[in-house]
Amino acid sequence: MEGERDVIVVGAGPAGATTAVYLAQQGYNVLLLDRHQFPRDKICGDAVPAGAIETLTQLGMGDKIKQAVARGELYPLQGMLLVSPKGYKLEADFHKGKAGGDSYVAPRIYFDAIIQSYAIEAGAEFRQMQVTGPLLENGRVVGVKGKENGRSRDIRAKVVIGADGVTSAIARALRPKAEQHVDKHRAVALRAYIEGVEELPGRVEFYLYNEILPGYAWIFPTAPDRANIGLGMRLDHFRAKKKSLEEMLNAFLAMPDIKKRLKNGYELRDMATWQLNFGSQKGMQHVFDGALLVGDAAGFINPLTGGGIHNSIVSAKLAARTVHESLQKGDVSRAAMQIYERRCHNAMWSSMKRSYRFQTGLMSFPFLIDFFVKRMKANSGLAKIFLTKL
Repeated sequence: MEGERDVIVVGAGPAGATTAVYLAQQGYNVLLLDRHQFPRDKICGDAVPAGAIETLTQLGMGDKIKQAVARGELYPLQGMLLVSPKGYKLEADFHKGKAGGDSYVAPRIYFDAIIQSYAIEAGAEFRQMQVTGPLLENGRVVGVKGKENGRSRDIRAKVVIGADGVTSAIARALRPKAEQHVDKHRAVALRAYIEGVEELPGRVEFYLYNEILPGYAWIFPTAPDRANIGLGMRLDHFRAKKKSLEEMLNAFLAMPDIKKRLKNGYELRDMATWQLNFGSQKGMQHVFDGALLVGDAAGFINPLTGGGIHNSIVSAKLAARTVHESLQKGDVSRAAMQIYERRCHNAMWSSMKRSYRFQTGLMSFPFLIDFFVKRMKANSGLAKIFLTKL
């Protein structure tokens, strides 16, 4: 029987690995679990805003990030292009973060490995394990259960942090089905990598057009002639379309303004779909007796942009603070850790609410998008959300 850990973090993506860094740096015995070895791909648009980079730099990852940029793994961004249904364009420059950090297109095979490896350097133990759910005693989480090297295994911990993404085994077990996200607070998206496309150097592109609203298509450059390309829609609207995401992506590529940028023999690879849970649904529970949720497992995804990495890192910092306080007091009950929900609400709710209003209001009416994109400037509310909540 293994000894009890202070903390088990389930999922080694940005939310989980960042939480592990914070707690390991404070001297806690942290076990970081993921079903994959690293590096590994993760389906995503890959855009990471400056605020997230600055938080990671403050944690000590600045040199790792600079080295990844020098290797060409992370692509620096200078700005964005937003295109309305009738083709009106808004261009805006990204401002550096408060500490001078840049935004990047950061393919997750590289970006996640930076944080995961740093968590190990900070003192967390990493193991590959398929976690199937929390270990419960009298309704309280006391560890995790799963399979490791083909064998069933239970591992105990004082606190479990669910960071295992939108399909989180921890969240599904602890949140009743009636309290899961509903379709209007969820989205579905498709991502591919394209080789042989004329990119706009240093700029991410967002296309808001009739067939996909209230969603968008994107082109995020990763290198000269290469990009992350895809599209996403709110789930209830997608179900009504009766078209596959692949058909919709092909239609986007066939648009005249996009088609003329495709080079002969262009290639799509690593096409994949995923779902997202927005942070705009009220009353979601993120704290339980002995456990809490962070990142995509909690549903901290911006409902307008679909971006989740920045909020994942914000939630990681708040979760680590809450767990530290609770462990110091020797009380990891829901009552003791419920302050985490209030902290997340204070840090993210106003932005989530504003983004959801844009999505359900403005984004549902193409003529309004045309009107505002034609007239607005880079400091407008819509532009700011896309600039800061990638």
